Amino acid sequence: MTANARETVLRRVQDALARSDRPEVAVPRAYRTGRALPDGERLALFTDRLVDYKAQVRTCTAGTTATVIAEALRAHGARRIGVPPGLDPAWLAGWEGEVRTDSPDIPAPRLDVLDGVVTASAVSCAETGTIFLDGAAADQGRRALTLVPDLHVCVVDLSSVRTGVPEAVACLRPEHPTTLISGPSATSDIELERVEGVHGPRTLEVVIRTDV
Repeated sequence: MTANARETVLRRVQDALARSDRPEVAVPRAYRTGRALPDGERLALFTDRLVDYKAQVRTCTAGTTATVIAEALRAHGARRIGVPPGLDPAWLAGWEGEVRTDSPDIPAPRLDVLDGVVTASAVSCAETGTIFLDGAAADQGRRALTLVPDLHVCVVDLSSVRTGVPEAVACLRPEHPTTLISGPSATSDIELERVEGVHGPRTLEVVIRTDV
């Protein structure tokens, strides 16, 4: 939908609402909040959910981040990777392959030459195994960068993992574009056979930094 078409539709919706004589409906927001788990339990729950979604999980400390990222990239035979412009270059100090910094000027189809992508993350939910990417954050990049390459290595700080969905959503900036990741991309064909990599990366490697 083009910008003009979207504006037309929204304007018609607003006009229709303005002519309505029905009172506004109050939406209850009494979500259960404030849940918390100790680090060890939160890590175990988050890992269990990620593995259940067929993601691959590695843990590391802040000091071994570069080593573990390099191991993940080598394990999948990556030679050329893309990174968002604000990714910490120290994270790639242990990897000897080619690194290309992404830019909005690069057409999405050209990202297909990349073997993988490495990004940070904004927040995660242990209960659902969901990782949230902030598209406005310089170390997480635009949506296309994490959808086109076949491998996504995503770095998650354990301190950013929240127990439940309300706690995780409360950490987001609603005005920023947000991508939610729950395992590698997957769908089912007409015979309900699972097919991976159709709408995004076939492989998701989650590197959890336990002391950050």
